[in-house]
Amino acid sequence: MAKKKSLPLQSTKVTPLALSQLHIRLEFLEAEHKSLLKQIKRKRTELNNFVEQMRTFATEIFHQASPHFQKMAELDRDIHALFDEIFTTRKFGKQTIKNIEAVYLELQLTGIISPNANRKQFNTELNELFNNSESESDFSEEAAEGSHQYWQAQQSVESPSVGRTEDKRKIRETFLRLAEIFHPDKTRDSETQIYHTEIMKSINKAYQEGDLARLLEIERIQQVGEVIDLNNEDDLTRKCRTIEQQNQILLTQYENLKLELRLVKNTPEGAMVSDSRKAAKKGINSMSLMLKTIESQMNVISQIRDFVKDFREQKITIKEFLGGPPTPHSLDEEMMEDILEQMLSELMR
Repeated sequence: MAKKKSLPLQSTKVTPLALSQLHIRLEFLEAEHKSLLKQIKRKRTELNNFVEQMRTFATEIFHQASPHFQKMAELDRDIHALFDEIFTTRKFGKQTIKNIEAVYLELQLTGIISPNANRKQFNTELNELFNNSESESDFSEEAAEGSHQYWQAQQSVESPSVGRTEDKRKIRETFLRLAEIFHPDKTRDSETQIYHTEIMKSINKAYQEGDLARLLEIERIQQVGEVIDLNNEDDLTRKCRTIEQQNQILLTQYENLKLELRLVKNTPEGAMVSDSRKAAKKGINSMSLMLKTIESQMNVISQIRDFVKDFREQKITIKEFLGGPPTPHSLDEEMMEDILEQMLSELMR
C-alpha cells in the first residue's frame, strides 16, 4: 500500500516543478520578445528618418544648386560651340589640329566638359583610350560588381520571400490568424467594417513586407493574442515554443534592418547626409560649403570658356593654347560629380 501511495505523491511534486520551470522560461522569452520588438521599432524609425533626411537633402541641393548647374550647362555648350568654330573656321596644319583636338579631348576625359558624341573623329580615340586603360576598366568592373552586390543585398533585405521556409510559414500563420479576425467580410456592421478595412490594410502591408514585428504589434494593440491556461503544461510548452520561433524571426528581421541601414548609409547620397551631420556638429554648414564648391567649379569652367574664346579670337598664340587652360589639379584628377559626392568626406578626414 505504501508503494501505491508514493506514486501519486511523486506525481504531484513533478507537475508544479515543471510548471515553475515553464513559467520562468516563458517569462524570459516574453522579455526577449519585448526587447526585440523595441529594437526593431527603434531601428526601423532610424532607417525611415535617415531615408527622409536623404530625400530632404537631395531636394534642398536641387533647389539651391539648380541655377548653378544650369549656368554650368550653358558654359559647357559654349565651350563645345567655340571648339566647333575653331575646327571649322581656322586653318591649321595636320599636327596642330591633332594637338588642338588633344586639348579638347583632355577637357572631356577629365570631366570638365561633357563628351561630344557628335564629333566622330573623337569617338574612335575615346574608345581606344578607355579600352586600353586597364585601371579604368578594372575600376568600372569593380564599380559594377559593387553595384550588383548592393542591389542583391537590397533585394535580400526587402523581399518578404527571403528567409527560411519555417520563418515564412510562421509569418503567414500570424497573418491568417489576424485576417480571420479582421477581414471586413466577417462583419455586417458598416462602422466595424470600415474599422476592420483599415486594420487589414496594415496587416496586408506588414505581411507583404515580411514584417512579423508589425503583425505582432497589431495583434497586441487589438488584444487578439492567444489566451492560454498558465496551469496547463501543454499550453505553456506550446506558448514557449511559439514565442521562441517568433523571436528567431524577429532577430533576423532586426539584423536585416541593420543591414539595410548600413547599405543606405554607404550610398553616395547616404554618405553625404552622414558627413553633413558630422559637419554640423563642428559648426560647418555643409550646404553652404557645397554651394561654394559648385560656384568655384563654375568659375573654373568660365575661365576655360574665356581661354578657348581668346584662342578663337586669336588673342593668344597656338603655343599658349596648347599649353592648356589653367585647370586646377583637383579637376584634372576627378570627375566633377565625384567631387560633389566626396567633398564632405574629404573635409572630415
